[in-house]
Amino acid sequence: MKRTVSKLLMVASLVVLPLTLAAPSARAGEERREHPRISHAITALQDAIAELKAAPHDFGGHRAEAVEACEAALRQLRRALQYRATHEGPGQ
Repeated sequence: MKRTVSKLLMVASLVVLPLTLAAPSARAGEERREHPRISHAITALQDAIAELKAAPHDFGGHRAEAVEACEAALRQLRRALQYRATHEGPGQ
């Protein structure tokens, strides 16, 4: 009996855990749609990082710092959208 209950709890956790982890991500996607300029900025920063990294030169020694700054900006924009998705409802 204990084994059956343990197995059921394990299976239930394997089913429920991915759903709880996916929910904030889905809400963050909704926030990207609600804030198109931020969404475009995220895309532009991703493109800029890729272009900087692929460039054959280092932009006068500024490439590494520029990549770091773009990555920091990306983190902040994603955190802002994630915050809205988890703490505030859509349209607020």
